[in-house]
Amino acid sequence: MANNASAGATYTSPPAKTVSKSSKTTFHFGAGLLSGLTSSILLQPADLLKTRVQQSHHHASLLSTVKTILASPNPVRGLWRGTLPSALRTGFGSALYFTSLNALRQGLATPTPPLPNANGTIPSSTSSSALPKLSHTANLTTGAAARVAAGFVMMPVTVLKVRYESDYYAYRSLYSAGRDILRTEGLRGLFAGFGATAARDAPYAGLYVLIYEQLKRNLAAATMPSSSNAQNSDQTLLKPTSSSSINFVSGGLAASLATAITNPFDAVKTRLQLMPAKYGNMVRAVRIMIQEDGVRSLFGGLGLRIGRKALSSALAWTVYEELILRAETRWAKEGVAI
Repeated sequence: MANNASAGATYTSPPAKTVSKSSKTTFHFGAGLLSGLTSSILLQPADLLKTRVQQSHHHASLLSTVKTILASPNPVRGLWRGTLPSALRTGFGSALYFTSLNALRQGLATPTPPLPNANGTIPSSTSSSALPKLSHTANLTTGAAARVAAGFVMMPVTVLKVRYESDYYAYRSLYSAGRDILRTEGLRGLFAGFGATAARDAPYAGLYVLIYEQLKRNLAAATMPSSSNAQNSDQTLLKPTSSSSINFVSGGLAASLATAITNPFDAVKTRLQLMPAKYGNMVRAVRIMIQEDGVRSLFGGLGLRIGRKALSSALAWTVYEELILRAETRWAKEGVAI
């Protein structure tokens, strides 16, 4: 920069700004928090219905569960019951997940933020993401590791959320739920079902990141203008709306596939968190569930979970990626050293 400043009297380039590592980490945390809060609040009814369907020993249908809630004195409040713990779990869980995932991926690959053109758009030769590009194996392992770590930290909130959403318990507040769990089950009760949660989250998150990144590449390539139509430079630009669409569709499809594969672990996790004394551990829980309710019980709430996870993941990742992409683009335009 000093050489540029002395090169001519008519132009002096401004000194490059710097963004510290801690500042970028804080930005990733904030972007993850916002994306998680958005998806959790909007989709809480689907999460509550999934918990109610999975807890049943008699294969309660979705329709009957909805009718029961709608017939209550305050149906709207009933559908959004548990929003606070869900927002805390998903919001801060997403913040921790995205922050740790970014740190892991940054350690394995150096990101190359796309440089904007003069009109501020992103060249089509880049992908729809400003995140580091990794191999399939690295995507799989970093996604799994980040999700399990975030899940462990947020496990007490997850248990409170499931207990509060369920109609097995008559908890009137999160405080009373936490106090009762500590009194009857001790600190261990706040981590009930962690094994099943980790067994669900590790393959889910790993598969999700793997499929998501591959779908983004495929969709971006499919929507690229052909070389014969690329004479006009404006036709070869990937506009922000296009990147949002690619990320949203990729997120929804990746979540649907990963959810279908890992749903049995989610069903087991719900039973363990609701009745740890009865189910004990994953193996015992699977055996009891199959004996009492058949193999079908392992796929309880599958439709709801696919619908919710597809929408929540699409929303969360799209919001997160857009915030990061815009920040990286702005820093690049302003000559920020990152």
